[in-house]
Amino acid sequence: MNDLDQKEWVSLQAEKTNAVILDVRTEEEFESGYIAGAHLIDIKQPPEFMEAVQALDKSKSYFVYCRSGARSGQACQLLSQLGIASTYNLKGGILAWTGDIVA
Repeated sequence: MNDLDQKEWVSLQAEKTNAVILDVRTEEEFESGYIAGAHLIDIKQPPEFMEAVQALDKSKSYFVYCRSGARSGQACQLLSQLGIASTYNLKGGILAWTGDIVA
């Protein structure tokens, strides 16, 4: 797992042809605003979360965020344990995000 600030996270994401953005917040948090293109997988729903991440394509790069960076850090560790090599945590989460938000 790599903890990246917004500039690094966005820059590396642009370089990867197989990048996927994962939002691991709750559905309510997601509905209050999210980063464009993000797929919601709520880490606070462990059975559903594990089922969803086990179905992910291990060859892709996953750019993960949550509210503050803590849950997404845990998610990145779980993804790594499942054999996904490329995981990138947004340091500071959406609270530190200064880019556009889909509301």
